[in-house]
Amino acid sequence: MLVPVYGGGSLADLPDAMLAALGVREPGTPDTANAPDTVSAPETTADAPGTVSAPKTTADAPGTVSTPNPVADTPITANTSGAPDARDAATALTAATDPPLVLEPAERVCLFLVDGLGAELLRAHAEAAPFLSSLAGRTLTAGFPATTVTSLCSLGTGLTPGEHGMLGLTLAVPGTGHLFNCLRWTLPGGLTMDPDQWQPAPTVYQRAVRAGIDSVYVGPAEFEGTGLTRAVYRGVRYVAADAVDDRVARVHEAMRAGSAHLTVYYGDLDAAGHMTGWGSEEWLRQLAVVDDMARRLAEGLPPGSALYVTADHGMVNATEKIDAERVPELTEGVALLGGEARARHVYAERGAGEGVLEAWRDTLRGKAWVVSRQEAVESGWFGPRVRDTWLERIGDVVAVPYTDLAITAPTRNRIEALFIGYHGSMTAAEQYVPLLEVRT
Repeated sequence: MLVPVYGGGSLADLPDAMLAALGVREPGTPDTANAPDTVSAPETTADAPGTVSAPKTTADAPGTVSTPNPVADTPITANTSGAPDARDAATALTAATDPPLVLEPAERVCLFLVDGLGAELLRAHAEAAPFLSSLAGRTLTAGFPATTVTSLCSLGTGLTPGEHGMLGLTLAVPGTGHLFNCLRWTLPGGLTMDPDQWQPAPTVYQRAVRAGIDSVYVGPAEFEGTGLTRAVYRGVRYVAADAVDDRVARVHEAMRAGSAHLTVYYGDLDAAGHMTGWGSEEWLRQLAVVDDMARRLAEGLPPGSALYVTADHGMVNATEKIDAERVPELTEGVALLGGEARARHVYAERGAGEGVLEAWRDTLRGKAWVVSRQEAVESGWFGPRVRDTWLERIGDVVAVPYTDLAITAPTRNRIEALFIGYHGSMTAAEQYVPLLEVRT
């Protein structure tokens, strides 16, 4: 099992580091280590048995982004059926810490966020992305689950999943009997969810604005004003641009106009991976688009600028699928099936929790880590702390494949069941994301 590295080596550490590079030292939120509304994972050591920590930097200054290229230097770790038994998975985990992530000062910073650009995927096809493969940087972990809504919220708040509460793709809304899709921002029956209520933490963009910094997000027009955008990008000035040329142009225009804190998003690589598999012809074509877009963004940077390239998660290609709706052992006692195919939140009927846990463990033995909510929280899967408020959003059982298995639910999620590429788990291919840098 690859342990998400919180506290120096995860996506949640990047927002504060970028603000600090601009001279903004305001902390994101008060430390909640001893707050009554949190559940903390027991302290463990980085060398606990069964853990794998993200590669540490080798620069002269601890934590700075001036290390050898992770695309060339990080080994590919294949998924393995020899993973520890699911009962031992939780106790094998540790919320390991790296040195603080430190970025060198800059007059303006731009984050190029590429959906699905896993570090190991990039390394495996370095020849298809010569510009990105030439850049220095380091490797971060996405956090758990390795999925877009969780990572975007970590990048948007500087908090770990256990603190910001975006704990998966589809989550139970406590006390309602409903599943909430955090990506599409939808509830059944026409019900609605207030973004400020679901994710109340202040964002990094609000902090930038308070510091007098114009914070800009360049992305597709269809995402402007959505519930997810309002939850994770509150305070940003959204600049809609659909074509690659337009996104590059809008970034350069904003920088020339004085904007100092920018994010630009590209999502088609992830879409290609889902539908045709990472490494496919279409995926490689999209990787070339990403590489060219990064090069063009870098070439237009004004002096004193820094461009960072990262991703929200990686991906694996499924070689096996289990239809959780058609296996009696996986349906008995289950009230709601949330999460996604590589990170399932299983919500049990009242009094059925232990039986559901045992049934899922027995059925998925040798294929997935299956733990209780308490085990997942105490083992630091969602970060060193989880707020009490968010606990019931987590499944009574959490099932996370470590082989190339997808746990599908075709009736509820027909398109997802047809995917080839999936993400969400704690394998290296899904967890490792690059942090690459260009400076002018």
